[in-house]
Amino acid sequence: MKILIVGNGGREHAIAWKLSHSSQVQQIFCTPGNGGTATQAKCQNIVIPVTDFPALRQLIADENISLVVVGPEVPLALGITDYLQKSHLKIFGPTKAGAILEASKSWAKQFMAEANIPTAKSATFTRAEAAKEYITEIPIVIKADGLAAGKGVTVATTIEMAHNAIDRIFQGEFDKKNQSVVIEEFLTGQEISVLALTDGLTIRPLLPAQDHKAVGEGDTGPNTGGMGAYAPTPIVTPELMTHIQQQVLEPTLTNLQKRGIDYRGVIYAGLIISPTGEAKVLEFNCRFGDPETQPILSLLETPLEELLLACCEQRLGQLPPINWKSGVAVCVVLASGGYPGTYQKGKIICGVEKAEATGVKIFHAGTKFQAQNLITEGGRVLGVTAVGANFTEAKAKAYAAVDCIQFERMYYRRDIGRQVFSN
Repeated sequence: MKILIVGNGGREHAIAWKLSHSSQVQQIFCTPGNGGTATQAKCQNIVIPVTDFPALRQLIADENISLVVVGPEVPLALGITDYLQKSHLKIFGPTKAGAILEASKSWAKQFMAEANIPTAKSATFTRAEAAKEYITEIPIVIKADGLAAGKGVTVATTIEMAHNAIDRIFQGEFDKKNQSVVIEEFLTGQEISVLALTDGLTIRPLLPAQDHKAVGEGDTGPNTGGMGAYAPTPIVTPELMTHIQQQVLEPTLTNLQKRGIDYRGVIYAGLIISPTGEAKVLEFNCRFGDPETQPILSLLETPLEELLLACCEQRLGQLPPINWKSGVAVCVVLASGGYPGTYQKGKIICGVEKAEATGVKIFHAGTKFQAQNLITEGGRVLGVTAVGANFTEAKAKAYAAVDCIQFERMYYRRDIGRQVFSN
């Protein structure tokens, strides 16, 4: 079996790493891939942009690839699945009609209202002046309506901060196509991520995880794509997971079916759990989360390709329950200094082999090889991921490995799991 993974982040490296363990997988192509996938067993990087659909289709034909796994949201929102399905290919990832669940927050809000899915009260505006006039109380949440690589959300604690966030969105800071803004009530509680696999007929959750969006320790500073994650999170009890399945995941799939959307891939629900245990959806994503995928796949025992193929072939409901390793996995993201703002590339990375010798897995995100050196190539550079019998052990292993790695202006949070674990 030959597989194509579209993307170049830590999520894609984790997917490639997990698939490479299977005897059923002969070869994995990563487009464009990164420094980690370049050296991953069975993997080969092919430098094709994720939006060059004709070139990707040609590669699939030339190499007789039987399964395509789309990592990032942008090609999904642009219709890569629709394009490749014309060639009768198996694609893990929703069509353009399904990807709008993430590509438009205002569309997702209307969708949730129609399906009676619990979420924050909100309003959508296409003019900055009207959006500013709406705001009378703080804190309040300002969101870019379209894709923003996880950085388009501001929790405004002053009116001035809210107005500045609105201006940045309409000025095209995240995407010039972002010409509308969603304003939501501020909710208190713990944010968690529930990623679920679906074949359009059945939906099955993976282990619940907790991401850390803010760049600063103590959950301070601007939002990022994610500075670390761990799984499973004890915030989600078996009873709460049943509730999420019944009140969020099942209604989401049912409403997609009602709309005639054949969704085969990941439905990622970002939720907030109130102090009283009430779950509300903050956002939906249409793909595997990053960095949640790294700890989740580190604990997965069921062969990943079996799950992906079952989704593509609409037989997920026929599979036995998903098997997981016991214990906890923790991922700490090492970022370039200045991220999520301006940062420099091309910094030489040292110590990765030494870190992996401690028994952790280093997933590459923004890396590449240049003149035989591994160098930084993005804002989020590496995801140091460790598995332990419990959170304390996994965290200690992860941070011990972090201490082995160096590059100029390397930055990371030292408090992954802080909201739940005091140690």
